[in-house]
Amino acid sequence: MAGSRERQRQRARERYERQREERRQRRHVLRQRLSIGAAVVLILGLAAGLSVALAGGSTPAAKSKPKASASASAPTSSSAAAVAEPAHHCTYTTTGSGKPSLPAATPDYNATYTAAINTNLGKIDISLLNSKATCTVNSFVHLAETSFFNNTQCWRVSNSGVVYMLQCGDPTTSAKQTLSCSSSTLGDGGPGYQFADENLSGATYKAGTVAMANGGANTNGSQFFLVFKDSSLPASYTPFGTITSGLDILQNVAKAGTSCTLSDGSGVPKEKVIINSVAIHKS
Repeated sequence: MAGSRERQRQRARERYERQREERRQRRHVLRQRLSIGAAVVLILGLAAGLSVALAGGSTPAAKSKPKASASASAPTSSSAAAVAEPAHHCTYTTTGSGKPSLPAATPDYNATYTAAINTNLGKIDISLLNSKATCTVNSFVHLAETSFFNNTQCWRVSNSGVVYMLQCGDPTTSAKQTLSCSSSTLGDGGPGYQFADENLSGATYKAGTVAMANGGANTNGSQFFLVFKDSSLPASYTPFGTITSGLDILQNVAKAGTSCTLSDGSGVPKEKVIINSVAIHKS
């Protein structure tokens, strides 16, 4: 009898283990289906905006993670109240326990600015929209003049058929790195502060647009993206500049493709794009 009961218990344990394994397999299959479904929804949703970064905490662009993130990051429409431009005062809110270098709270709203992004592939010239996105330009100028962008990589390119952009401005993507889509921090870097959206009324993202990547409304930091072909994005990313030369550099990077692919279809540029410096001219 004792042996019979033991065999019954053994069969019961085996039956339980089989059932548990079957349940585990069903959950695994379900997770795969949900993951695939989410990826499909995300790709289809590119018409309404990227997951990145425009990341990085900043993605169109954050990733996010370019996420700008291009993670830095699914972009959402801004809920910020319209600010009269040019702005006479700017608020920059720290995002951590450290003491980052903050831009001046009183921008030079009457100035005219241009920027030259000096890369390993050539120079990209930009006319900055100081009269329409004063606090954004004020921040970009500050970061450029403090060498924040020096020796960093543009970490994300999208040539999806909906969004065409190169995302830059993540300080964690050092020039010497070999970037990987599997990195949990790709596109997450920022300046240690955030500020509000600007210039969103009627915003479009035609070829030559330079705009801020974000991780949602009013989460602008240091990541930005450069549009090399007319793109379909919601008016959720602050346009703050127009490319006046160097568009061909971006187009060639896109043609070279990606070394790895993120879930939204964008990826790390196969041809490394290093920002050596950003020069600002004020008049």
